[in-house]
Amino acid sequence: MAAPKEIPLDEIQWHDPFEIQRIGGLHSNTVLFYFASSPFFDGTSNNAIVYNQAVHNENMNHLIHTREAFEGRLREMTGLEFMVAQEPAESGPGMGTGVWVIHKQTRRKREPKDEIIVHAAYYLVGDHIYMAPSFSDIVNHTMITITEKLSKCFAIADKARTWSPSTGHGYNTASATTSAKAHALESKGTTPMPNTQESSTSEAKKPTRSAVDSRLAEHSFMIHMQYGGEYMDENPITGKPGEFHLSSTGRKDKMPTLALPSLNTTMVSSSLTQPDKKDAKAGEKTPKTPTGMSKIKRKKSKAGATPTSA
Repeated sequence: MAAPKEIPLDEIQWHDPFEIQRIGGLHSNTVLFYFASSPFFDGTSNNAIVYNQAVHNENMNHLIHTREAFEGRLREMTGLEFMVAQEPAESGPGMGTGVWVIHKQTRRKREPKDEIIVHAAYYLVGDHIYMAPSFSDIVNHTMITITEKLSKCFAIADKARTWSPSTGHGYNTASATTSAKAHALESKGTTPMPNTQESSTSEAKKPTRSAVDSRLAEHSFMIHMQYGGEYMDENPITGKPGEFHLSSTGRKDKMPTLALPSLNTTMVSSSLTQPDKKDAKAGEKTPKTPTGMSKIKRKKSKAGATPTSA
């Protein structure tokens, strides 16, 4: 069976109300002893050594009665220790935050002043103890937050982008989106409310115009790439520029032919050489009727009658 994963100390908060009752309340002289019962405490520190000595040695028992005496003894030693860095102001409205700050640090004796290296900081708010995050954790969390926000921003920007074969790439403006939302929120009292669930489902299934245009453009491009170099005309063109000739495809429409009466060459030549009646001179005789054709007979009208056109 796999061991349970240990939770990092900077991700937990700890409090023990029974321990506060045992030590007689939380105040300046008991804050370090209350902290010593938390999982943030290190049992190999000088705090644990001085406390154990004061409990078993009557000559050192006075060191655990006040925080000043206890911390004075710690300043005389070298090694790991827990010291109160900041204490809250006097209790009362608007007189401080009521937060204790405890440092985990290493003390080294130097002249004229001891060298202190701080490893971690802890906050005691009320009866809850928190561990302050390290600088690397803060930077790491900030970078993760920025990356997450950017990924969401790119997704939103991609949704705002549109494309169609006719207009190309475009972006939905904020005014258009706002007006569309406002138009969607408008309702009329006399209009019956449709089944919103069914309508929304049907609208979701309908492809958008941009999606259809994209598919048509992709299909057209695929056809062009496959058959772009092949062309076929119904009537192939022959010849050279300036003298093109359309060759037939082999299908011709048959036109009905009319039977015309045969004419003699003498009739044709005479008809071509016959002058116009208007241009003919007075006194000239009209040519004789060609042989082979009957002369048209005209009826004489009676006296007093006016001929009418047929």
